[in-house]
Amino acid sequence: MFVRWSVRRRLTAAAFMNALIGYSLVMLLVTPLVHTLLTGYVTDRAAMAGRRIAYNVARFAPDKLKPVAVTEDVDLIQVVDPRGEVRQASQRLLGLPPLTAEKPAAADMRLVTTLCSTRVRDEKCLIAVGNLASARGETWAVYTYTPAIPWYIDPLYVLGVLLGVLLLSAITALASWLTVNRALRPVIGIRSELAEITATDLGRRVPHSRHRDELDDLAHTVNATLDRLEHAVEQERRFAADASHDLRSPLTAMRTQIEEAMLHPGEADWPRTAEALLTSLDRLQAIVADLLTLARLDAGAPGARDRVDLAGLVEEEMARRPDGKRVVMRLRPGVVVTGDRLRLTRLLANLLDNAERHAESMITVSVGADDEGAVLEVLDDGAGIAPDQREHVFRRFTRLDASRNRDAGGTGLGLPIAREIAVRHGGTLSLEDSPTGARFVLHIPWEQ
Repeated sequence: MFVRWSVRRRLTAAAFMNALIGYSLVMLLVTPLVHTLLTGYVTDRAAMAGRRIAYNVARFAPDKLKPVAVTEDVDLIQVVDPRGEVRQASQRLLGLPPLTAEKPAAADMRLVTTLCSTRVRDEKCLIAVGNLASARGETWAVYTYTPAIPWYIDPLYVLGVLLGVLLLSAITALASWLTVNRALRPVIGIRSELAEITATDLGRRVPHSRHRDELDDLAHTVNATLDRLEHAVEQERRFAADASHDLRSPLTAMRTQIEEAMLHPGEADWPRTAEALLTSLDRLQAIVADLLTLARLDAGAPGARDRVDLAGLVEEEMARRPDGKRVVMRLRPGVVVTGDRLRLTRLLANLLDNAERHAESMITVSVGADDEGAVLEVLDDGAGIAPDQREHVFRRFTRLDASRNRDAGGTGLGLPIAREIAVRHGGTLSLEDSPTGARFVLHIPWEQ
């Protein structure tokens, strides 16, 4: 049941139990101190009464002593002569022998001891205070007794302590309830606002706390998460719209070609139609393959951890590529990074495909290194990309107008895939300044 309680109830119950235990421990530690103080107090009262009586014993001859009067402090008194006989006693001790045989020390003429006896009615244990008195050259002893304070002091004291502990614990629990209730108000506001936010209303944000505390940090974190979520959802919406558009184009072309051929099946050039359909299927297959690659990258699928020589990687890729534009390679040997060879090969292939489509006559591939890591560059001698358009080419399904007019076969996913692969390797892929054409620069750090 305790597990199903709200945070407010659990914290309040925890505060009550902690206060109960804490106050109980304090009272357990305080009680011996109170016991010691009370014992000292009643002992001092008995000693003062004993000294007054000892003064009278020393002042008056023992045979002229008057009956011992009960003082306001002590009502248990015995005056013992040198032979150990009780010469005077208070009313409650009349007819009783000395309750203790111990004598006060001659050094300080004082005795303090505790004794337990059944001879005194209604008393179990007594504190005995003895004082010496000198009369006619003889040493008498005056004993004053006071009830010993039990360890629990008194039943009323125990009851008062219990009630006090419970009352203080209840006050602490109430204060905790009010404090937690006030502290959780921003959480209630955040929860209510989050409950009303839907996928179609991601522009709303949770309220901030009036205080710069952990709850305000929580509100900032939640709003930052909502910002990222809104951006991701918007990106997914654009991605879905662009994907549906790019997938619709080859499907529409295929449908049109088939419908035209079926209108006049006898006159249709079926080999040519089949060739056109294969071209559309190739484009469709390329888009689907790129979408699957992006899905794997977005899912965070771990890649292999191989030692890859970038110069060797470029040579292998160029050896299996078909002939095309002239490629100049400037490769520094021994530039080795840790990463997934297949993904790095895909990154290089996408950059080369992009350069192949836009270069006029030559592509330059360079491999080098700096203090921070390995550097791979792919440069073409084409028209280049305007500085304000350089980040746009890394967006999914983004193809600039010049690219669309020049080559309608691109999927618009090659460069975004290349950048994602670079990011997965802890590196960066960017477009940087160059005298001519587009210059793509990949940085991969030494330690990942």
